[in-house]
Amino acid sequence: MKTDSITEFIRNYPLFSVLSEEEKEQLMGMVQHGTLAKYSYIYQEGMPSDHMYFLAKGVVKIGTHSDDGREVIKAVLHPMALFGELGIIGETHRREFAKVMNEEVHYCSLAVADFRALMQVNHELCIQVLSTLGQRLQKVERRLESLIFKDARTRIIDFLKDTARQRGRKVGFETLLKHCLTQQDIANITGTSRQTVTSVLNELKKENLIYFNRRSILIRDLGRLS
Repeated sequence: MKTDSITEFIRNYPLFSVLSEEEKEQLMGMVQHGTLAKYSYIYQEGMPSDHMYFLAKGVVKIGTHSDDGREVIKAVLHPMALFGELGIIGETHRREFAKVMNEEVHYCSLAVADFRALMQVNHELCIQVLSTLGQRLQKVERRLESLIFKDARTRIIDFLKDTARQRGRKVGFETLLKHCLTQQDIANITGTSRQTVTSVLNELKKENLIYFNRRSILIRDLGRLS
């Protein structure tokens, strides 16, 4: 990203809408820009939680590993996402990883200490941060409830519907969802297995509820998908 693009990205970032022009200028002197190739780690479990990140381009997955080494994907992030921010509320070392998916990523990073200094002089920014963290917590709670109370097929369908509503493009009555996820990724997100994901997707295709290929899923009618 060019310097002008970075400046525009930071100035237009929703979290910073409450900052004064002077504070935005101060922020620009603190922000660093980074670029990483596909499949690179931005940070890994156990690393210091001393920076927070703002995704400008590309796709990043946030996850952890179970005791037996399996990958668990907590979130898939797209441009404008904030991540790695738990250092603000006291996390000292990462409990999750952030990994670039299948295309180069551009991001901006900010030292947690610098951001805390901004929060100390701008109470509206504190409220914005609390709101962001609260929304994140609600998503975690909904996902936990899904893992406890819903079967594998329902979890996979809910994932398709939620992702289509957030990222899909309407084509008449249909919704086209372009993505970079493998079936193993979907399994790691929904707490299922790759075989189960394959089986459910094929069942939905036979029922003419979806059509899919390697990089897209076409949902015939979101209201009928169940």
